[in-house]
Amino acid sequence: MTQQETLQKNGERTILAGVITGRIGNEYTSPATIAELEELANSAGAEVVGVLTQNRPTPEKGTYLGEGKLEELAQMCQALEAELVIFDDELTGSQQRNIERAVGVRVIDRSTLILDIFAARAVSREGKLQVELAQLQYRLPRLIGSGTELSRLGAGIGTRGPGESKLESDRRHIRHRIHFLKEELKEVAARRQLLRQRRKKENRETVVLVGYTNAGKSTIMNYLTDAGILAEDKLFATLDPTARALLLPDEREVILIDTVGFIRKLPHHLVEAFHSTLEEAANADLILNIVDIGDAEYKTQLEISQELLRELGCGDKPQLIVYNQCDKLEHMPQNSGNQVYISAKSGVGMQQLLETAAAFLPSKYRRMQLLLPYEKSGLAAAAREDGKVISEEYVAEGVSLVADIDQKAAYKYEPFQI
Repeated sequence: MTQQETLQKNGERTILAGVITGRIGNEYTSPATIAELEELANSAGAEVVGVLTQNRPTPEKGTYLGEGKLEELAQMCQALEAELVIFDDELTGSQQRNIERAVGVRVIDRSTLILDIFAARAVSREGKLQVELAQLQYRLPRLIGSGTELSRLGAGIGTRGPGESKLESDRRHIRHRIHFLKEELKEVAARRQLLRQRRKKENRETVVLVGYTNAGKSTIMNYLTDAGILAEDKLFATLDPTARALLLPDEREVILIDTVGFIRKLPHHLVEAFHSTLEEAANADLILNIVDIGDAEYKTQLEISQELLRELGCGDKPQLIVYNQCDKLEHMPQNSGNQVYISAKSGVGMQQLLETAAAFLPSKYRRMQLLLPYEKSGLAAAAREDGKVISEEYVAEGVSLVADIDQKAAYKYEPFQI
């Protein structure tokens, strides 16, 4: 039995904690973020037995919670026999140590939890490298002066990924490991860039699925391409990107790419480590931004996804907002502008999604009907290089053909256009 399976069977008794400060951008704690933290904890295999929150303008510098609330948390841990406390915000190393001393159980924060889930779900070599880099970059400053308090034996949520030997090594060794991982990921990024260049050379357009985690991206991918991706009702059920060919209604074949989901307070180191993967969105010809309209927080989730896309430099990319799970609504809304309404589970609206995607996808080609004199018949072969030949016929006057020609090369064929 794997560690993840063991945790799911014998989940650690966990208390969630957070300071509700009111909204400050997207980096704030609220009842909605605490509910999301519970989903994350469940995804990691925890058994949530209690929740503690405190309303205050800012977290306490040394202990995050105020003195009274910290004492209340310690009593909760004892009464509920908790083994772990997960905080909704990122903790400093000193805050974590001070809280652990006060409550007597292990303490982790939201970032550690997300990194732990990624470590459990990473399958490919690239995914594992990215997760390890993010974890080490996050943990390095927290090792300073920590003594044995960050010693982990790999038993429990927040301990997956790099083993004890890496975490207990001196800072120089960890920095060396970080440097090595960055160099490895540079090679991965270079291979990914070569793949993009190959697609571009082959005139293969790309459509990328992005959006909040658990919005239904994998379900849509499976419906459209039979990709066979694991699609569970869990946050970050899939991690590694998947690419499949997809035929649009206008007979264009594109590459559909599924990407890792977005979430509130996504750890900065995680975004940095997964940059080569997230670049798929930045290099896409069309972005499908998937939104679970059945979620009460769907507007906020869309806002967070849009902000992350802007940070990735995708603000000017053609984008469709795809509202999924419309079967949960009383009435099916009408598609309008760049907004499409579907239910990937039942298939409702999926054909309209494909038709709208084809209409929004910038055409790189121009349909041309040509008559090439026999002395220019070499252009028929060139047309295959510059696009796709739809039909070809030899007639008395020369070669008659219909072809989709790359816009950049169309000028060569204009003198022979019918």
